Amino acid sequence: MAAPQVANDSSQPSQTKTVRVVIKGRVQGVFYRNWTIENATQLGLKGWVRNRRDGSVEALFSGSPESVQEMEQRCRRGPPAAMVTGLQVFPSNDDPGTGFERKSTV
Repeated sequence: MAAPQVANDSSQPSQTKTVRVVIKGRVQGVFYRNWTIENATQLGLKGWVRNRRDGSVEALFSGSPESVQEMEQRCRRGPPAAMVTGLQVFPSNDDPGTGFERKSTV
């Protein structure tokens, strides 16, 4: 009887984590969306970012758990002119698309 084959970690598909975040504070009019696109692209993330009419910024990040966690930490600081007062993170099953884009305000 043959022993069962066990796949090693390198043969497993990479794990993907997707989260939706809402960033509050002084985050509009301070280049937060452009900064988010640059940082997310640098980390190899897929998803989108958009302003919300309530003054917050919303984003979807999808990629390796480590990159998503790093982006969450970066969002807590934001670009130099921003003043982040709150960050909410929600697990998501939304389709992140194929790159990282800016979406219209909602």
